[in-house]
Amino acid sequence: MSDKKDETNAIGLTRSDYRGERSTLCPGCGHNTISAQIIMACYEMGIPPEKIAKFSGIGCSSKSPTYFLGQSFGFNGLHGRMPSLALGAAFADTSMKIIGVSGDGDTASIGLGQFKHLIRRNLPMVYIIENNGVYGLTKGQFSATAEKGLELKHQGVNPFLPIDIAKEALVGNASFVARSFAGDPKQVRELLKAALSHRGTAVLDIISPCVSFNDREDTLHSYKWGRQHQAPLHDIAYVPTRKSIILDEFKEGEIKEVILHDGSMVILKKLEQAYDPTDKWQALQILEEAEKNNWLVTGLIYVDPNQPSLYDYMNLVEEPMNRIPVKDLRPQRETLEKINQDMA
Repeated sequence: MSDKKDETNAIGLTRSDYRGERSTLCPGCGHNTISAQIIMACYEMGIPPEKIAKFSGIGCSSKSPTYFLGQSFGFNGLHGRMPSLALGAAFADTSMKIIGVSGDGDTASIGLGQFKHLIRRNLPMVYIIENNGVYGLTKGQFSATAEKGLELKHQGVNPFLPIDIAKEALVGNASFVARSFAGDPKQVRELLKAALSHRGTAVLDIISPCVSFNDREDTLHSYKWGRQHQAPLHDIAYVPTRKSIILDEFKEGEIKEVILHDGSMVILKKLEQAYDPTDKWQALQILEEAEKNNWLVTGLIYVDPNQPSLYDYMNLVEEPMNRIPVKDLRPQRETLEKINQDMA
């Protein structure tokens, strides 16, 4: 009997052909689970890795593209500027599938302006936000998505209301909005498949708990608890191995309480199967209800498959622009002279 790892997909590739480098993120980080589901989604859909381009900005999440699709072109750019990079690449070759990976800081803080303008233009790409509420790469400051009242040992209590990325996408006229939880890999994978099939900007806000910095002093991750229990000294960058949070069974319409690594709890609510994701106002109502009840709604929140994409607005040709000869891109001399005369 053959090993499942060696099984090939519709185009003759194995799962290994979709993997990247070994992850250097903290053991148990939800970002690694998301990377694994990107690998599985692309493998199961039979997408050639060379037909995917991946982009990111700055942060723990933006390191993730290194860990999946090693045969795909990738570009790690400036903080909050991933959308511009993705747009330029997409215009160069409209046949490529674009995957952008960002974080709650990279998108909801420094990159919020680029995020909002990208979704209103509806550039065909998958935009993944690996959302953990903290700046893990710079030692755990509150991010713009951190909930009000969250207390971290080095940051105090967060006094501000959070930015809801899914709601921002929805009111910004995104044509595909979904939210999931890294601990529900099956749902993450299925949403990724839908996003990869969507012609427009597909926003996936994926809650991915930080196992290192989103903690409190009364938990085993804190310095105070460690000193009281005479834990051996070790490198301050060391993070004890923790198991990824995986939900055993999570049915449509169900509400589930999930205990995170730091002992805190998040309440998830999966959308009912009868929910209509094409009703924008129902989607907004669902998000408002979830906020009042402290739920984290997961699933496909909104989709408009008929909204024109940026390619449609710009009337781009099917042939990749980076393959078109220069002589075909430049207007003829007679055309330029006519334009100049019309402007005289």
